[in-house]
Amino acid sequence: MTEQAKERITINAPLEKVFETLIDFEAYPEWAGDLKHAKVIETDEQGRGVEVEFRAAAMGRSTTYRLRYDYSEAPNRLGWELVEGDLQRELDGNYHLTPVDGDPSSTDVDYELSIDLIVPIPGFVKRRAESRIVKTALEDLKARVEARA
Repeated sequence: MTEQAKERITINAPLEKVFETLIDFEAYPEWAGDLKHAKVIETDEQGRGVEVEFRAAAMGRSTTYRLRYDYSEAPNRLGWELVEGDLQRELDGNYHLTPVDGDPSSTDVDYELSIDLIVPIPGFVKRRAESRIVKTALEDLKARVEARA
């Protein structure tokens, strides 16, 4: 069964800085807690990662998956969908970036994720994993961007 998460955070940095951090995939293991490795497999004509392979710690084991990124609404939106994964059947989502009204030096970040795992796990374990994913996706992103802004 597909689980969905939606959260929002405000980052004290311009939209461009947030977007630059989001597309620096190979640096994710430096700040995204459970990610152990990220490798760009394919790039677009602008050198941005289109297909990226990740290895992460998940529920006491390691998981590997590949995501395909969509830049059609960049830099206001970065979307992705699962290409393949050893634990995931679905891992699709996006970041939507909007300058804060009256403060272009800050950015509202909306995060959406749909996830469906191949193996069934208890609801409380799913919720704990979802909470960790959202924390990394927003709080750890905020810390990384603001430290570098």
